[in-house]
Amino acid sequence: MKGIGIFDILGPIMIGPSSSHTAGAARLGKIARSIAGGDIAEVTFLLHGSFAKTYKGHGTDRALVAGILGMEPSDERLRNSIDIAKEHNIKFLFKEADLGDVHPNTVKFIMRTVNDKYCEVMGSSIGGGSIQIIEVNDNEVDFTGIYETLIVTHKDAPGVINSVTSILYSENINVAFMRVFRNHKGQEATMIFEMDNKVSNELIEKIKKIELLHNVISISPARIS
Repeated sequence: MKGIGIFDILGPIMIGPSSSHTAGAARLGKIARSIAGGDIAEVTFLLHGSFAKTYKGHGTDRALVAGILGMEPSDERLRNSIDIAKEHNIKFLFKEADLGDVHPNTVKFIMRTVNDKYCEVMGSSIGGGSIQIIEVNDNEVDFTGIYETLIVTHKDAPGVINSVTSILYSENINVAFMRVFRNHKGQEATMIFEMDNKVSNELIEKIKKIELLHNVISISPARIS
């Protein structure tokens, strides 16, 4: 039997009418911002399924923008997030899209940061404020944002995984879950580490020095309230 936590019963502390359409949407936006690695200058939201059909009535549009601004689902400013984004000259656009065989509450973020960095993130709000990130820059991934998370993109070659895990082990980092994704043998691959310990900036810089690594992104847990 699957364990049920208090969060599953009570739901998140949030602004808005729906945990899936507002709390989950805000968390998706905040994690997308973290993955992009900087303040967002421009973002297009591709809305799939029920997100596309009800995003205005359920406040999904305001929640997604709030997340991009770095707000929590409980932030009272969420109601005014669209106006706040306009005040900060953030360009945003909502489009209905068919994103394939994915959860009906799915959104794809197409972002450009103030440092002119381009990033795409796709994720789903799966109920009760919980989320799942399923794609980053066209690479398949799978994580929830509950744990300290490292996303490591690298060349698919022998020894790279061992090099990263050895560094984590040397710093007594306990890995709760680890997954490796690749589209084609010998090309780009992605490692996802969900961990019980926070990873320091010094450790991240050490990992970045490993040969054949392309990028390392660190994401702190999504807060429950």
